[in-house]
Amino acid sequence: MAEALVLPLVVAGVLGAAGAASFGTGGGWWGRRGGDGARSDARAARDAAQQAFYEVDSAQREVRLAVETVRAVGDSATARRAVSDFEAISGRVDQVTVNYLAALDAHDLDAEELESGAAARARNQLNDVKGQLGSALAELNDFLRKLQPSLDRAESQLMRVAPAVEQAKHALLAASNALEAVRGAGLRADDLAARLAELAPELGRLNEGAGRHGVEATLQRAERVKERAESIAADAEQLPERAREIDRRVASLRTRIQALETKAETVEPALSELRRRFTIACWQDLQRVPDQVVEARRAAEGKLAEAARARDEQRWPDATAALGTVRALLETADGSVVAVNERLRQLNEVQHDPSREIERTRFALRDAQRLAMAGRQAPDPRHAAPLDAAVARLDRAAVELEEAGRHPDYWRFLTELAAVRETAANVVELIRGDLGGQR
Repeated sequence: MAEALVLPLVVAGVLGAAGAASFGTGGGWWGRRGGDGARSDARAARDAAQQAFYEVDSAQREVRLAVETVRAVGDSATARRAVSDFEAISGRVDQVTVNYLAALDAHDLDAEELESGAAARARNQLNDVKGQLGSALAELNDFLRKLQPSLDRAESQLMRVAPAVEQAKHALLAASNALEAVRGAGLRADDLAARLAELAPELGRLNEGAGRHGVEATLQRAERVKERAESIAADAEQLPERAREIDRRVASLRTRIQALETKAETVEPALSELRRRFTIACWQDLQRVPDQVVEARRAAEGKLAEAARARDEQRWPDATAALGTVRALLETADGSVVAVNERLRQLNEVQHDPSREIERTRFALRDAQRLAMAGRQAPDPRHAAPLDAAVARLDRAAVELEEAGRHPDYWRFLTELAAVRETAANVVELIRGDLGGQR
C-alpha cells in the first residue's frame, strides 16, 4: 500500500515539474512575441525616420540650388539675404541630421538579443528624430515658397545665359575655322591668330558659368566674345580679297609712276614758254615743279617697294599705309604737273581775250545782285557791301590790266577775278541760308 501511495506522488512530482516547465515555456513564448513586436515597431520608426531624412536631404539640395540660382543673377540685397537665411536653416537641418544619425548608431535593431525595453527606447528616439526632420522639412519648404518669386526671376534671366554662351562659342568656332581656311590658302594671318588667342581666357570664364561670375557679367562677356570672334572671322574671310586688292593697287600705282614720268616731260617745255612769254610774277611759284616731281617720283618708288615687301611678308597694315603714301605723293606730283600746263593754258586764253574773263566775272556778280534784290526794295547791307566792293575790285583789275602796257601781270589779273567770283558765291550762299532760315 505504501508503495502504491508513493508512485502517484512521484508522478505528481514529475507532472508538477513538467507542468512548471510547460508554464515556463509558455511564458517564454509570450515574452519573445512581445520582444518581436517592440523590435518591429522600432524598425518601422527607423524606416519612417529614414524616409523623412531622405525628404529633408532632397529638399535641402533643392533649396540650395534655388539659393545658388538667385545668387548667380547678381549680388543684390535679396540674394545676400537668401544666402544668409539659408545658411542659418542649413545649420539647424545639419543638427537634426546629426541627431538622426546618432539615433541610428545608438541601437542595433537587427540584433537578436535586443530587449523589448531597448527597442521601445529606440522607437521613441527615432519617432522624436522623425518629428525634428518633419519640422526641418517644413522650414525648408516654407523658405523655398518665400524664395519662389526671386527664383522665378533668376531662372528667367539665367535662361538667357545658355543661348548667349552658345552663340559666343559658335562664333569662336567660326573664327577658328576661318583662320584655318586662310592659312590653308597660304596666308599666315598672325595678327588674327593673336587676336583669337586673346579670347581663350574669356572662353574659360564663360565655361565657369554664371554661378561664379554672375548673370549680367556672363551675358556681357558672351556678347563681347561673340562680337570679337565675329570680327576676326570677318577679317579672315576678307583677307584673301585684301591680299588681291593690295596686289592690284601695287600694280596700278606702279603704272601711275610710269605715267608720271611721261607727264613730267611736258613740264619743262611749258615752263620754258611761260618764262619766254610772260612776266616772272606769272610763273615764279612754279619754278621748283620739275625738281618736286622728280623727288615725288623717287619717294613714291621707294614707298611702293616698301609696300611690296610688306605684302610679301603679309604685314597688311604696313602695306596699306605705304600704298596710301605712294598715292598721296603721286597725286601731289600730278597736281604740280597739271598746275604748270593749266597755268600756261589760262594765261594763253586771257592774253588772247581778257574780256571773256571779265564778262564771266560780271555775270557772277549780276547773278548775286539779282538774288540780293529779290523781293526787296533795298538790299540787305550784309549782301550789298561785299558785292559793291567786289564790283570795284573787278573794275580796278580791268583798269590795271589795260594800263599795264605790253607785259601785264596776267596771273594777278586772273587771281583777282577769281577772288571776285568767290565773293559773289559767298554772298549767294549767305542769301540762300537766310531764305532757308525764314522757311
